[in-house]
Parts: sequence; C-alpha cells; structure tokens
Amino acid sequence: MAEPVDAVVVGAGVVGLAAARALAMAGRDVIVLEQHDLIGSETSSRHSEVIHAGIYYPPGSLKAEVCVRGKHMLYEFVESHGVPYKKMGKLIVATSEDQIPALQQIKERAEQNGVHDLEFLSHNEVTAREPELRCVTALWSPSTGVIDSHAYMLALQGDLEEHGGMIAFMAPLEGGKVTEDGIELHVGGLHGLTMKAKTVVVAGGLHSQTVMRHLEGFPPALIPPQHFCKGNYYQLTGCSAPFSSLIYPAPEAAGLGVHLTLDLGGQARFGPDVEWIDEIDYDVDPRRSDSFYDAVRKYWPGLPDDSLTPAYAGIRPKIQAPGEAAADYMIQGPDEHGVAGLVNLYGIESPGLTSSLAIAEKVMEKLG
Repeated sequence: MAEPVDAVVVGAGVVGLAAARALAMAGRDVIVLEQHDLIGSETSSRHSEVIHAGIYYPPGSLKAEVCVRGKHMLYEFVESHGVPYKKMGKLIVATSEDQIPALQQIKERAEQNGVHDLEFLSHNEVTAREPELRCVTALWSPSTGVIDSHAYMLALQGDLEEHGGMIAFMAPLEGGKVTEDGIELHVGGLHGLTMKAKTVVVAGGLHSQTVMRHLEGFPPALIPPQHFCKGNYYQLTGCSAPFSSLIYPAPEAAGLGVHLTLDLGGQARFGPDVEWIDEIDYDVDPRRSDSFYDAVRKYWPGLPDDSLTPAYAGIRPKIQAPGEAAADYMIQGPDEHGVAGLVNLYGIESPGLTSSLAIAEKVMEKLG
C-alpha cells in the first residue's frame, strides 16, 4: 500500500529547498527526497557563490525575471537570517576597443530587465579602483555580491523544518506513476517505500529528466533534452589577488568567461570554463589551466606563473546542445502537461542560486 502524503519535493538543492520552504510556509506538509546524505551537494555547491544582478539575460525571459526579483528577495533574506554575504560589486571589462559594443549591449539589456544601476567607468576610473586591472573601459555593477551558499541553504532548511517540513536523506526516487488521485512515488535507498502525494515538485537539477522518464503516465514528449556542461575552477595559490571587486571579462558562448571571484575570506578563484561532457565527472584536469592563464592575463597581466591550482568543478544542467542558443529556464506545471499537482523544473543553472526564492514563487503560482 502506498503511504499517503501531502507534498513531496524531489531534490534538496537550493531550488528544491526554496520550493519546499515556500510550501511549508503555506501550510503544506512537506517531505523532501534527497538521494545524497546532505543538502546541496551537486550544482548548488559547485559554483562561484555570486549574487547576480540580472544583467545578461534576454529581456522578457523567465531567467531575467526571476534573477532580478530573486536578487532583491535574497538580499532581504540574508539580512533577516544572518547569512554571511558581501555586496562587493563587479567590473565587466573590455580589454580591447572591439569589445566595447558588447558592454553597451549588456547595459541596454540590463536596463530592459529593470537593472538601472550599471555605469561605465573610464580606464582611469577603473585604474583608480583596481590598479592591477588592464582594460580600456568597464561596466560597474554595484548590486553584485557573494554569499555563503551553504549557510543560505541551511537557513532555508531551518525555515522548512520550523514550519513542519522534513528532509529524507539517502532517498533516491526510483520511479512512480501518475494516478487519478495523486502521484505514486517509489523511494529506494534506506527507505524502500511507496508513497502517494497530492503535490510533487521535481527540482532534480542534473537528474530532473531522468526522474521524469521514470514516471509512468507522464508524456515523454514533454521532457526536454538533457546536456551536461562542466565548468572547471582554479584557485590562486602563493599570492593574493590585488582586487577588491569581482572581475568578469566580456561574455562568451555558453558562459560568462573565465572570471575572477573572491570568497568572503578574500581568497581568489577563477572560472568556470566551458567543457561539454557526456557523463557526470567532477575531476579537474590540471592541464586545462594553460587556457586559464591566457584568459586571465588579458585583464590581469600580473598573474604569476604556476599560481593556479585545481579547485573544483561544477556541472550545469543544460537543456540546449552545444552550439545552440542558450535556453530559458523551464518550469512546467499542470497547465503545460495536464498532471494535477505536479511541477517540473529543468535547466535551472546560473543564476539559480540568486533566483531561488523567486523560482519558488513561480512554483507556488503553477500549483495555484
């Protein structure tokens, strides 16, 4: 017999936790199914920990909407919950004259997205801020910051549990089916049980498509393609980075270029690059650092030799193939697929952390 439950969220990453929190705070009895033994161990813990301003994404896109809204919600959340963060700002640099039009397009796009605080800085103004930075001009984004992402996820978990929700760890979802009176879920691992839920939110990150392919009765044609894009990160060793703000080059295909970010302790790290892969693999090849030196020295010529060492890698759950235009976030609800009480999230990559609270709002809207 299937155990009757109210609401189930699949995945305890930052978006799953935000959605579960929203459900619990709305008075729902929530269980989060997590296949690992801790929260946020995949995409949610393998990124730059940047609070994005919302400036890169196509106007009118869901990604632009939830990033801008989510940024404001996130800053309010971290203030009210005591989550460590720092609004240190970001410089997007043009290292040659031919990159200036790209920066102008970024500023115009940002304004269309409702971000009106970007300003151009001259070479001299940039040098006054960051003497070691080489560029002809730069865009300054004052609302960009960094956050302790694990502390943020712990705060989401705390709110969830305070409102009666719970997380079942080591609880992989192995299958299920759509029925007339709910969604049946077969949970493996340590639990080995079947439950029937009124509401299911699939926030599986890298595994959302796999989860949905195992749900009998769901139209397979509505499941988008699944592609993995790996981003490798390197850390600076043997010296300190002479910067007080985040440094981003002009964007490139599939990513924002090899940028320099600072954690809350001031430690510099570089990345991500773009590496399309077929299987999930978090190993960082030390030989890829050669291209990092070339990329970073375009804006920081003083980067010392032999100072970059492998740090970690993250994998983005893309729903477009290599060479295709970047896809928007996909949040499918009953209006899209016809299954009552079910919301599926696909392609939630950067700026997913920044957008997480706003994405949770969208999930609640889909559920009605």
